Amino acid sequence: MNSTLTTSAVRERLHTLVVIDVRTPGEYAGGHLPGAHNIPLDHLEHALPALREAAARSDLLVVCASGTRSQHAGTTLSRSGIPAASLEGGTAAWASAGEELHRPATTSAPKWAMDRQVRLTAGSVVLLGLLLGQVLHPAFQLLSAGIAAGLVYSALSNSCTMATLLGKLPYNRTDRADLDNTLAALRSMN
Repeated sequence: MNSTLTTSAVRERLHTLVVIDVRTPGEYAGGHLPGAHNIPLDHLEHALPALREAAARSDLLVVCASGTRSQHAGTTLSRSGIPAASLEGGTAAWASAGEELHRPATTSAPKWAMDRQVRLTAGSVVLLGLLLGQVLHPAFQLLSAGIAAGLVYSALSNSCTMATLLGKLPYNRTDRADLDNTLAALRSMN
């Protein structure tokens, strides 16, 4: 990753940047920077040729929810010789600064953001562990302890294994046609 840009710096340069949002399709649908292209982090390797072409024409900005995944994406791009910047604080910082988020027009039910999916899953497993521990056997409370330990590790490491696993579920995956359309759009940009 070559640099990190603040929200105000991105606001001034947004019209000159190619914005790549590396979040899941559900997170992207929940609101993204204007003009952002959705290439989930787990598809980044496949998109490298198109990203190399786009970077030859304009500066790349990689965006995620908080900046962690965009830093990982930046490392991948850097190893491939593709310069890119990251938005400091990610989409959350952009929205907190009062900047506009775009949402794709869709007829389907809106997808939940990944952090919301993680909270629901973690809370459900904790409650299930406590309930089963009271009703069946105290050992089931280890489920709750495991989730608690995972949340502490997630905070300390600034990573989230549960989000990675949830990202592999069908409703969080990019439709191959959507990814192909995104890559074609990147290649055809002037």
